[in-house]
Order: sequence, then structure tokens, then C-alpha cells
Amino acid sequence: MNDDHLVFFKELLQSQIQECLERVSGGKQGLSALEKPADDVDQASVEEERQKLLRMLERDRMNLPKLRRAIERIEDRNFGYCEETGEPIGIKRLLARPATTLCIEAKQRQELREKHLRVA
Repeated sequence: MNDDHLVFFKELLQSQIQECLERVSGGKQGLSALEKPADDVDQASVEEERQKLLRMLERDRMNLPKLRRAIERIEDRNFGYCEETGEPIGIKRLLARPATTLCIEAKQRQELREKHLRVA
């Protein structure tokens, strides 16, 4: 990974962190704005919206540390290399998921292991 790539991905990750923080802030405001309506149908609709906001907040809460660790890997010059194999992670994969730590082959192996554990 050359210096231009590292600068590009650091800026991309920083913008993703900012977007996550904005969504979290907006989501918290959205949750506090949801009121309990008297009508049961409206209440179900509000509860569905509340659950959607909570899932979004949880996803962002879990993603923020991954994004921050990716920036640390850039600063350590370890960014873009698979933690399992040491091989370079493809640019296409990094563009799709810049915080990834596994190359596509290692990720596929991980998903197969997880699938087998769920089945067993």
C-alpha cells in the first residue's frame, strides 16, 4: 500500500466515522422524539420505528471501534493486509469495506466456520 492509498483510506475512514457519529446523534434525537401514542395501531408503528433506530444505533456503535482501529492500522502501516494470512487485501474489497481486516478468502473461511458452528 503506497502513501497515496493510505491517505485516501484514512480520509475515507475519517468521513465514515463522522457519518456514524452524526447518525448516532440523530438517532438518539429521533428516539427521544418518539412519543407513546394512545392508539394501539399507532403504538405498534412507533415501536417498529424505535426498533429500527435501535438497530441502526447498535450497528454504528459496533462499527465505530472498527473504523478507529483501521485508522490505527494505517498509522502503523499495517492497513490493507490480511490479519490471518498476511496477504494484501484487494483494493475493491477495501473500497467496499475499508475497516476489513481479512482478505476475501479468509473471510469466506471464517463465515464457513461460523455456519458450521451455528448448525452444530
